[in-house]
Amino acid sequence: MCGLVGYVGERPALPIVLEGLRRMEYRGYDSAGVAVIVDGKLQWAKKKGRLEVLEAELQTVDWPSGVGIGHSRWASHGEPSDINAHPHSDCNGHFMIVHNGIIENFRELRAELEAKGHRFSSQTDTEVVPHLVEELYAGNLEQAFLGAVKRLRGAFALILVSDLHPDRVLAYRQSSPLVVGLGDNGNFVASDIPALLPYTREVYLLEDGELAVVTAHEVRVMADGKEVEKEVFHVDWDPLAAEKGGYEHFMLKEIHEQPQAVLATAAAYLNENSVNLAELGLTEQAARSMQKLTIVACGTSYHAGLVGKYVIEDLARLPVEVDIASEFRYRKPVLKEGDIVLVISQSGETADTLAALREAKRLGARVWAITNVLGSSVAREADAVLPTFAGPEIAVASTKAYTTQLVVLTLIAIHLAQLRGTASNEELAALVAAVHNLPALLEEPLQQQDRLQQLAKTLTTHEDIFFIGRGLDFAGSLEAALKLKEISYIHAEALAAGELKHGTLALITQGTPVVCLLTQSQLREKMESSIEEVAARGGEIFLFDTMGDGELERLANWRLPLSPVHPVLGPVLAIIPLQMLAYFVALERGCDVDKPRNLAKSVTIE
Repeated sequence: MCGLVGYVGERPALPIVLEGLRRMEYRGYDSAGVAVIVDGKLQWAKKKGRLEVLEAELQTVDWPSGVGIGHSRWASHGEPSDINAHPHSDCNGHFMIVHNGIIENFRELRAELEAKGHRFSSQTDTEVVPHLVEELYAGNLEQAFLGAVKRLRGAFALILVSDLHPDRVLAYRQSSPLVVGLGDNGNFVASDIPALLPYTREVYLLEDGELAVVTAHEVRVMADGKEVEKEVFHVDWDPLAAEKGGYEHFMLKEIHEQPQAVLATAAAYLNENSVNLAELGLTEQAARSMQKLTIVACGTSYHAGLVGKYVIEDLARLPVEVDIASEFRYRKPVLKEGDIVLVISQSGETADTLAALREAKRLGARVWAITNVLGSSVAREADAVLPTFAGPEIAVASTKAYTTQLVVLTLIAIHLAQLRGTASNEELAALVAAVHNLPALLEEPLQQQDRLQQLAKTLTTHEDIFFIGRGLDFAGSLEAALKLKEISYIHAEALAAGELKHGTLALITQGTPVVCLLTQSQLREKMESSIEEVAARGGEIFLFDTMGDGELERLANWRLPLSPVHPVLGPVLAIIPLQMLAYFVALERGCDVDKPRNLAKSVTIE
């Protein structure tokens, strides 16, 4: 999910590839590598760390080749290291691959290839691809590459170079972005437009299932065995806007990336009909003997933990305690040897969460971690790590990290329920199917941008907005309120709808905006009663629901119906339009959306 670059032409490839990687550093990465063809042979270098480390390694080389590829890696499979960095090669060093995304079935492919004598050197999912190409190669590079791609499951963008065909670079897209740049006496491939801007403004935007065969003077694009006539897209963005993929802010870009992030995260742990969380090392006996699970996190990750509590307790019938990390150490937590603590942190460097992790381990607990940064302190110190595959998140206000955390928590709940025997196979299979279908559903609220922008105009002058929900929707409403307050600076308060009459109803007067979440059909009648209470005091109702009927129209001043979804996944679907609403309210108020005042992306002090 980071930077890919390829070049073939009459200019030296290495400076072009390195400059392309530099222009995508904003995406975040933990290692970088390049490969070029020198005197008819592939040569490569890859290093853990920033791009400067790789450049220092390359200072003494003389690689004048006009064919090369490069990659900046955000670790997914395998820790950040020189060996796990891209590019990756086959056994004999003839085929070199760089890759973004996830290859879901890499374990079975690797076992198959190892049985045939292939030797692997890394922990990555990527390395199976060059070995597959090597296995299938019979003189036709495109045919071997397509044959390999057909064996892959997941979301990926791939760039291939081979010293057996030193005049070309091949690129293939499947649910992960790739663009082809059209130049004079040379052509380019990259995962994002900023890498190409110093050289060209004319590009092809590859679609899923398209293969680009790129040579110095020609680009052919094929799909389903036939050549495709592509329309040239002219890039007129300034460089900063291009880094944001054409979006005005990173936050909006990251909101729109959530279907892909959820797809990549689910794909890492889902088989067709079941969940594979072998990383946890949990046996059936150990799962059945668990007496409680403690979740520890801060901010948005804490809200994800609250959703996780509802889901895990519901499916696995296991008591779950959720702690704010900054309070955990100071309340003298009651843990015994062998208890399990789950810490959640986007960056993996959150100081309070890291301190809680260490305290839990000091008390003898086993620590699981959910994090978006595999090489982080939390990931290194936890006993078991379940990474999210959201890719780098630049905006301070978390969006795609939160939704991918919810997916991983749901998969933990399914896994525990399977091991503990607390839910039927049919019930769990239905939920697994719903997770598979979730990325497509998440695309739908993204199409409501105009309606949400209009709603934002009506809310922007308010200084107090309330969010209410029941069950999972209460947990979701906490995150929705946080999004609004942290980037628009409007006071936003979330509460369980049933608590309105225990105090907060006194603040509801004529015109008070109240955002209502309703994705839990079993709580519909109770939620309708709470909405009626607000309406009776003159509050304005803004309803986000998945009930799939028009009967709720009478209750709301404004309503956004969402597609029906499995109730467990309701918070994932509902939060996307609420993130967008917060974004547009902040925009209307002239706030710095990506860098709200007084806040940092990663809180590394207590």
